[in-house]
Amino acid sequence: MVKFSGLGRFASVTVIAGTLFTGLSAQAQEIPAEHVQAARAAITALGATDRLDNILPNISDRLKTQLIQAYPNLEDKISQTVDAEALKLAPRRGDLEREAALVYAKAFTVEELNAMTAFYSSEAGKKLLKDGPIAMRELMKAADIWTAGVARDLEKQANEAMLKEVGATPPAPKP
Repeated sequence: MVKFSGLGRFASVTVIAGTLFTGLSAQAQEIPAEHVQAARAAITALGATDRLDNILPNISDRLKTQLIQAYPNLEDKISQTVDAEALKLAPRRGDLEREAALVYAKAFTVEELNAMTAFYSSEAGKKLLKDGPIAMRELMKAADIWTAGVARDLEKQANEAMLKEVGATPPAPKP
């Protein structure tokens, strides 16, 4: 069985991703520019690709770690070289933005994208993006508490109803 090194896996993923992106780019010609522009505006308003900003720095850090483990005496040179090469690749971030716009353009109509952009550019939309995750976390905590109470009450009420049905006496409470 052939085992790929971390760098080999990275190269394989790069080739596959490049092939996929090339295929998507060919399909991009079918989507009108107005539609792609609306998708870009929606993506910007949503901040949909903001979390993708760390992809290149993370790849760079992983590569530095791998190379430094292999060549610990070259740590400074490895860091400088990988950082310099990563900076050369940074402009390719625009390719990812284009692909994101195509994904959104295929998933939503121009009207839907414009509506999203309008809402998420408004104060209410910005607040939802900012505070929505916090509100959802609090909602999930409330749901957990509610679930525990309902489960407790259901168990108690079902047990009492069953005892009445079968005419048994309830068990003694646990000390």
